[in-house]
Parts: sequence; structure tokens; C-alpha cells
Amino acid sequence: MPYTLQRLAAGSYDLLLDGEFVGSVVRDLSGGGDVRGWQAELLSAAPPMPTPFTKEAHRFETLEAARKWLDATITEDEAASLTAP
Repeated sequence: MPYTLQRLAAGSYDLLLDGEFVGSVVRDLSGGGDVRGWQAELLSAAPPMPTPFTKEAHRFETLEAARKWLDATITEDEAASLTAP
């Protein structure tokens, strides 16, 4: 299933599946503004969930880890943000 991440703002991406909005990938910040990782989350936890989701939200240490897990593409101009904290 082809996922796409479309950047909304720093630390926030729409998650599209076959061109349809199904969720988001967002940076998780602590109260002090420190990056605590990334979270991929669906709009709905109602079954059936699209692969590879097994629950409504999954956490990752980096955006790249989330992208690989989803096997998602990011447009070239947004790919530079993969190195962001």
C-alpha cells in the first residue's frame, strides 16, 4: 500500500494512503520543547486498520524510522526534514 507523507508544518505530516487522508505523523515534544520521538496515528481505530497498523498509534524515535515502517514516500523538498531532531 503506497503511503505518502505531506508536510503541514515543522514536525507535522498528513498521512495519505493511496491519496486518501487516513492519519498523521507528528513530532512528540516534552513540556520543555525537547523532541521525544514521532508518532504515526490513524484518524480512526475502527477495523480494519491499514497495514502495518495494529493499533491506533505507533511511536518511533525518528521520522525516518516511521517513514520506513510505513514504507512511505516524502516529496524531495520535504526529505531534508528527515535529519531534523
